[in-house]
Amino acid sequence: MTVDDLFETARSVADAVLYEGYVLYPYRASSRKNQVRFQWGVLMPRLYSEADGSERWNNTTACLLQPDENSILHVRLRFLQTQRRQVERVSGSGFEGVAQLEVDGLAHLGWDEAVEHVIDLPPMAVDTTGTEQVRNFVITGGSDIEQIVDSSGKVVGRFVRTRQPLQGRVVATVADRDRASGTVRVLVSVANTSDARSSDGRGDAICHGLVGVHTILAVRSGKFVSLLDPPAVAASAAARCRSDGSYPVLVGNDDKVVLSSPIILYDHPEVAERSPGDLYDSLEIDEILALRVMTLTEDEKAEARATDPRAASIIDRCDAMSPDTLGSLHGEMRPVTPPDEGRDVPWWDPAVDSEVDPWSDSVWIGPVEIRQGAAVRLRPGQRSDAQDMFLDGQAATVAGVFKDVDGETHVAVTLDDDPATVELAWQGRFLFFRPDEVEPLLDLGSFS
Repeated sequence: MTVDDLFETARSVADAVLYEGYVLYPYRASSRKNQVRFQWGVLMPRLYSEADGSERWNNTTACLLQPDENSILHVRLRFLQTQRRQVERVSGSGFEGVAQLEVDGLAHLGWDEAVEHVIDLPPMAVDTTGTEQVRNFVITGGSDIEQIVDSSGKVVGRFVRTRQPLQGRVVATVADRDRASGTVRVLVSVANTSDARSSDGRGDAICHGLVGVHTILAVRSGKFVSLLDPPAVAASAAARCRSDGSYPVLVGNDDKVVLSSPIILYDHPEVAERSPGDLYDSLEIDEILALRVMTLTEDEKAEARATDPRAASIIDRCDAMSPDTLGSLHGEMRPVTPPDEGRDVPWWDPAVDSEVDPWSDSVWIGPVEIRQGAAVRLRPGQRSDAQDMFLDGQAATVAGVFKDVDGETHVAVTLDDDPATVELAWQGRFLFFRPDEVEPLLDLGSFS
């Protein structure tokens, strides 16, 4: 497998990261969410970043590599450069800027487009700690002109695309070796070193920014170690890997590639096989966005197509989507056949294990044994999310005591003061808490 093959392993997920938030539903330039553009992984010029205080100018990745005597590290940086597209119409003997130009029923709009860039570091031996590779890069600015002609071939306007120069630096370092696990800690830092005035507003400063910044690390010999679930022998070494603004995860099946993303991911992320194409909002559900696109009027679709070629491809793809393709986005349940049962039973169904019955099982909380029907008060812990924290102190009724596939116990409850409780319980939708987040209400006498 070549280095390019290794990098290609991460390509689909890396592309989703690169364009996350690039253009959002309803995919029109007039939409406010597309007028104030925001993407993940933006590195602004240092002067702007330090004056503004809300956006970073650099990031750092720390990951763990289990090398062998032949390990060579390859590092690739990817990002977008903003390209400002302005529309001008013919005016006398020259051109003048306009917000929109309609030609033969087709609208042409101004927009900030994206130009992809890839920066590769020289291959790097990892047999000696302190080894470092530094790559300073310069992306030149410039401008291009594309004529707009009508159906008769007459020039009626033009696109003027301009790009500001960018400067940056990427540094890869083999920082240190952990003797207990035989791993080495690899650091990669990326910085925007562009010389842009700190007084520039964000709309201008973003033209000097590195957008959607992420790095891909690959080795053909050796393998990377998960920082989310490291082996016990490497746990302390993994704990010393502190990233800032970019978060490394394993990609692929053989742990030879790491994607360091500004979006926090799990190890081995994948783009859903049923996803028919990019929607530039990977936190959304394809089916929902496709249905929303189908509700747009023809005028709204025309504006989206005029906004950006990538937006146009979304509109065209959703318009041409077959019922079968749309149906495949709806999701499905896949039963698993237990080898000793010979019948299709979902893995999560209590029938898989006759010894498990959440509707009669119980759990001890201090001196109190609780089961279905017990009255409790919710006390979410520090690891809870914000939605659970809002329920702190709420009275609830135990619906069942569940065990997950790892053997952990969870208490399913319904809220006493929620008017939707009956409907939610009928649907089998409960709130789940750890036993230490549930406080028995002794005075109600609804425990065993």
